[in-house]
Amino acid sequence: MSESIQVVVIGGGPGGYAAAFLAADLGLSVALIDKRDNPGGVCLYEGCIPSKALLHVAEVIHSAQHASQFGVAFKKPEIDLNKVRAFKSDVVRKLTGGLGQLAKRRAVKFIKGTAEFLNARQLSVKGADGEQTIDFEHAIIATGSLPTRIPVFPESERIMDSTGALELKEAPDRLLVVGGGYIGLEMSTVYAALGSRVTVVEMADQLLPGTDRDLVKPLADRLGAAVESIRLNTKVAAIREDGKVLKVKLESTAAESDESNQSEDPRNSKSDEQNSELVFDRVLVAAGRRPVTKGIGLENTGVRVRDDGFIQVDAQMRTTEKSIFAIGDVAGQPMLAHKASHEGRVAAEVIAGHKAEFDARAIPAVVFTDPEIAYCGLTETEARKQGRTVKVARFPWAASGRALSLGRNDGFTKLIIDPETERVLGMAIVGPGAGELIAEGVLAIEMGAVARDLALTIHPHPTLSETVMESAEVFFGQSTHIYKPT
Repeated sequence: MSESIQVVVIGGGPGGYAAAFLAADLGLSVALIDKRDNPGGVCLYEGCIPSKALLHVAEVIHSAQHASQFGVAFKKPEIDLNKVRAFKSDVVRKLTGGLGQLAKRRAVKFIKGTAEFLNARQLSVKGADGEQTIDFEHAIIATGSLPTRIPVFPESERIMDSTGALELKEAPDRLLVVGGGYIGLEMSTVYAALGSRVTVVEMADQLLPGTDRDLVKPLADRLGAAVESIRLNTKVAAIREDGKVLKVKLESTAAESDESNQSEDPRNSKSDEQNSELVFDRVLVAAGRRPVTKGIGLENTGVRVRDDGFIQVDAQMRTTEKSIFAIGDVAGQPMLAHKASHEGRVAAEVIAGHKAEFDARAIPAVVFTDPEIAYCGLTETEARKQGRTVKVARFPWAASGRALSLGRNDGFTKLIIDPETERVLGMAIVGPGAGELIAEGVLAIEMGAVARDLALTIHPHPTLSETVMESAEVFFGQSTHIYKPT
């Protein structure tokens, strides 16, 4: 059995279904292939959406615990893991089911199965109804990514990746989280709230390696109080299963003579403890993700996979094979759902004959911990590496009426500004709701706004969004709520 179609999209994640839906809206015949029952991909089924549902549960628990400082006391919450799982699953079901209906309304042919390129114009698709061949004019690869495995770790049901952690089979008494990136920290937040004693190990000398240190500090302080320990400059040397527990050997990755090998956080363990064997009930490996490029027949095409594992694409998301495009996690960093969606729309527009290319000046990144961290554009760390002269305008939330009324004065908002042109080059926020606030920074950078544009934009009072305006006022030394003479 074979059929011919104009656009075939391999992978139904946020990039894949965005590409498929827009291509259909632009009048093209479209097939969308994915192994799941409905579109949604990793993000909706086992990534950003279920994790945010669980993080909301954690936020409610934290809010109840901290309400006593406002004079409101709650009893210790009773957690029903079955209901928590059901809540998470219901969110996923509603969203993916809705996408399935949208695909039908757009006349997108959704095929449940796996695809492999036979050549640059043909796919073999295997599904529940057997195997078929699809002839296509253009294909979009949106196969996403998978959690990175650490080969030296043993195979054990007690060792989880992020997908397994989101299944929430239990809240283990002792949980080791390997990796201090955003996935590891988000899941640490969830499990700590559910009652697990969590230990986080990170090979680098800070959590969220590469992120501005001042952004990480409020998170490290708050998370450090919630988990059992945070161990920086530490790696897992070995894991062995012993009955119903895992025995883990940790080793320091910093030289003993280097006094900086210990975290500024006093909860970080000393090196003699790091080199000991500890016992955990489960281990979560959150050591990053890798693009899915194998097993889809790329060797039968002219598509080039770079040495770093990503597919080579141009600004129009076209690969080195003219008829094939690649978007999302397989097309390079950052591996973010919203970046994939925009790339998918670019690919669909190009295929439809429109003049389009992916030319984002700012791609926001958000860590949905407590507090949240969000940033976009140029960061202080990047400016320092580039030797670029910038001015940083920082407004502490301790001077924000809204932050104080929430009992959360540990955050801040900062702008990275070109001192000569006054152009906004970057924005970063740490605090509750940072992920909602960062879009203003993205828009400012995309529109080429200068600091005075933000300072003169009237923001509602009292809100956290005012901190963006006041950060711009800080740049001019004229912030209403901070006295800082120029």
